[in-house]
Amino acid sequence: MPSAESTDTRIDLLREARRQWEEHWGEGPAPAMAAVTTLMRAQQILMSRLNLLLAPYDLTFARYEVLMLLYFTRGGSLPLGKIGERLQVHPTSVTSLIDRLERDGLVERVPHPSDRRTTLASLTVAGRNTAAQATKLLNEDKFGMSSLSAESHEELIVLLDRIRETGGDAVS
Repeated sequence: MPSAESTDTRIDLLREARRQWEEHWGEGPAPAMAAVTTLMRAQQILMSRLNLLLAPYDLTFARYEVLMLLYFTRGGSLPLGKIGERLQVHPTSVTSLIDRLERDGLVERVPHPSDRRTTLASLTVAGRNTAAQATKLLNEDKFGMSSLSAESHEELIVLLDRIRETGGDAVS
């Protein structure tokens, strides 16, 4: 009996999209379109993998990013607005993320010591422990990037930094 691999006739949808693109608009823009769609699909795959890895901690990658941002601050807390700025997300998203982390006992909202208008998100002991455990797991899995060598990781960073720089990100 043939193996599943030898009878797999699935078509690579991104390769087919490139073929169609070349047929309709020529070969000039096709590599850029193929690169973008490949990058976007890879992002979906990585996000799914990371969320699966974080599921035992009842975290998504977005909530994990908030925990780590707080973990790396000197005092373990930041104003909600700063969290949004640093993670480059809308204030509504920050509120939602903090609500969930607070419900789970991983962060708490505390008044700013010198600015009554500002609320801080502060990492709890449980949040610090969860962040450390989740990071250990993600590090072991190389953040879903174990199919690439460390050299390839560096090459990818260089390539993506060019796009980030064009988009106005601070890249040095």
